[in-house]
Amino acid sequence: MYGLPRITVEVPVTSIGSGSSDYEELGSYVVGLRRQQGLHLTLLHIGILADFAQDITEWTKGSTSAEAATRRTVAWLKGLPILDGFPGSAARLIVLGGGHVCGLEVDVPQRVRDFQVMLVQALHQLLEDLLVDNVDDFILSSRALGFRYPRWVPHVAVGRPMSRTGYWEIRPLAIEFGESRIRNRQSLPAVDAE
Repeated sequence: MYGLPRITVEVPVTSIGSGSSDYEELGSYVVGLRRQQGLHLTLLHIGILADFAQDITEWTKGSTSAEAATRRTVAWLKGLPILDGFPGSAARLIVLGGGHVCGLEVDVPQRVRDFQVMLVQALHQLLEDLLVDNVDDFILSSRALGFRYPRWVPHVAVGRPMSRTGYWEIRPLAIEFGESRIRNRQSLPAVDAE
């Protein structure tokens, strides 16, 4: 399933610091600094839709088909509310993903944390509607969802770390975010209203 688009609910970064040089300074901490265009903060990761639907089918032992899981999940995603843009700030880089990703740890307003909690609660409801029992166990074991940590850490991935552990204090950066969106929305299949 490599190459298939991953579905996330995210907010795009619209600016970092006072200019491009502020962002480029991070290159002294990071290998392969990502381009500033396309940076984002993930609020909820669904993963490859076909994998997510298959995880549900396997968990429910076929009670929910992959087609039904796909249809309901797409309708659910398209019906999610939109979070307005907001300001954030970062004062350190942290290592994530088992040492493969370096990210700006972002301080976000409480309403952003509340929105992320709402997304997780909505995911719980979707899974219950799809006949998934032990929803928390499913979320932690789903290959598609890829949840590894019980606590959400707001971050913007910027490259690969020079060291696989630790964090680095940096000069504080103001970060502006746009409104929330579904990453790879255009790849979602069309579904009929139920």
